[in-house]
Amino acid sequence: MKLKKKLKLKRKVVLMQSVRKKRKVRVGMVVSNKMDKTVVVSIVDNVRHPLYKKIVKKTVRRKAHDEKNNCNVGDRVSIMETRPLSKEKRWRVEKIIERAK
Repeated sequence: MKLKKKLKLKRKVVLMQSVRKKRKVRVGMVVSNKMDKTVVVSIVDNVRHPLYKKIVKKTVRRKAHDEKNNCNVGDRVSIMETRPLSKEKRWRVEKIIERAK
């Protein structure tokens, strides 16, 4: 009886390890591309204030990996969460949605 329980538990563990969580995807504007293979993306999000219930703009800046140095300042890009690539880089450029004019 105990042996069967252990086998069932092991099967569940194996099944759970093969499933990967969905990665976060955000859309923002490229603010800086002065670094090599790195861009700074500014992401604006509308958040409701917990006490006053007013909608407030919240801006965060993320460093994202740009493998081919395609992005320019003003481009609208989609970035995806990834493993840590450096001290501050945890995102990579998924695609360029709109080029700067």
